[in-house]
Order: sequence, then structure tokens, then C-alpha cells
Amino acid sequence: MKLPSLGIMNSMLFISLLVLCLADVAKAIPPQPEDKDADYQLVWSDEFDKDGAPNPENWQFEQGFVRNQELQWYQRDNAWCEGGLLIIEARKEEKANPSYERGSKQWAKQRKNITYTSASINTYHRHSWQYGRFEMRARIDISAGLWPAFWTLGVNGQWPSNGEIDIMEYYQGKILANIACGTSKPYQAEWYSKTKAVSELGGKAWASQFHVWRMDWDEESIALYVDDLLLNKVPLSELINKDGSDTNPFKQAHYILLDLAMGGMNGGDVAGTTFPNRYEIDYVRVYQKK
Repeated sequence: MKLPSLGIMNSMLFISLLVLCLADVAKAIPPQPEDKDADYQLVWSDEFDKDGAPNPENWQFEQGFVRNQELQWYQRDNAWCEGGLLIIEARKEEKANPSYERGSKQWAKQRKNITYTSASINTYHRHSWQYGRFEMRARIDISAGLWPAFWTLGVNGQWPSNGEIDIMEYYQGKILANIACGTSKPYQAEWYSKTKAVSELGGKAWASQFHVWRMDWDEESIALYVDDLLLNKVPLSELINKDGSDTNPFKQAHYILLDLAMGGMNGGDVAGTTFPNRYEIDYVRVYQKK
């Protein structure tokens, strides 16, 4: 019989050694977990890729002095899409307060002038979802007194018995991940809150970058993350309204809100902050299990 040439024998030997080496490498690498997104499919998103006003099929605006005795007057002019981003801008500007009433004891009506403006948009009456993965990629300004947020509210019920989830909230040097439900006193919430100092994450250098905030919400729990770092997780079984109804506000659809507030009950003092400031959102996406 014919024997293979020396060159062919060397090639066969090399291939045999290569196969053995690859087998050893394969044994050394542990089995990899399945893709964490494998069970989810995208059901809605806004990529903000069309310049101009936010898509009215997705978003509506809040107007005026709205909540928490905050400094800003919400108006349409302060939110727009540009270069693939949604920009919400906080400004220092003075104008007459159209809701002013002399002698009023209501905080929104007793201010004669507007001194700061910003914007707040939401998907109420447009889109809402029960359960899923809610995700936002954004960059926030951490200057004193600013209070940006990415949050949800339940479509039914009076706050806080409709349920609130703060997927991203920032003020006074801290990132907050909050969940709230109702108590026996109207307009007083029971909070399940965790915080993370921005200084622990990297301070101003960290805040100068875009980050991904995420909520994973299902029939068992609500988990809140930033850049895959778990900030807060609460079982749904604990989130029962104590308003006499014994209802769970997280077993209903929620809608999304995006806003940039200032001052008020939690935001802090803006006196040393330079304006304008921007909250920049790259995208908002909602996934649900297949």
C-alpha cells in the first residue's frame, strides 16, 4: 500500500493536536447562561429619531405648576427631539404666572411670577402596560437642585393608591429607585426606597456618560437597575394598599412619565446652578415576555 507523504503526515499530526487543544479549552470554559433578553420581545419604543416635537401619538405634555411645590413651570417649549435624542431643558426665565390669584393659599396660585421653566411628558391615554421590562438610556445633569425622573403611574386610582414606580430619580447627590403604594391617609405613600450616591458610581465623570435604567416587573416582583446593577427589588406580595381596599396597584397597567423638575420638596437649592441644563434621553423601550 502507499504511505502518505511526510508533509501529509505532519499536517494530520497538526490537525490532531489542534482538535485535542480545542477540546481542552472547551472543557475549561463553563457553560454560558442564556441571553438575559431571550424571553422578552420589544412591544413599544420611542427612539426620538425625528427632529422636532415629541411624537404626539406617544406623548402628551403637562402644563403649569404641577406637584411637590417645585420651582418650574412646565411648558411645551422645553422638550424637543434633536440628533436622535429627546432633550428636556431646564431654564431660568421670568414671566407672569397665568394661574396667579392674589391671596391664594394654594402654592401653585400664590406665585405671582414664573422664575424657572422645564417640561414633563407622559404616555397617559396613549400607551400603558401591565408587566414587562421598561428601559431608558439617558444622561442626567447632577447640578444642585435638579430632579430628573423616569417613572410610572397606575392608570386607575388616586395617588398613591394607583401605585408609583421611580425607575430613575435623582436629587441631592443620589440616584433613587422607589416604589410607592397607598396608606390609610390620602396622598401619603408608603415608600419602598433604595438610594445610591453618585459619588460611589463615579461622580461627575459617571454623570457625563449615558446610562441604562431598567425595570423588570412581573407577577412576582419589581426589580430596578442602573447599568445592570440591582438597586431595589420588592415582591408584589408586599405592595398592598393600606387604604382599606387591600388592592395591589401593581396588578394593573402603568403609563410612563419623563420630566426634569427643580427644587420643591426634595430637589434642593438651585441658587448655585448654571442654566440652562439638559436631561437627554436616547430611547425609551418596553419589552414583554414572549
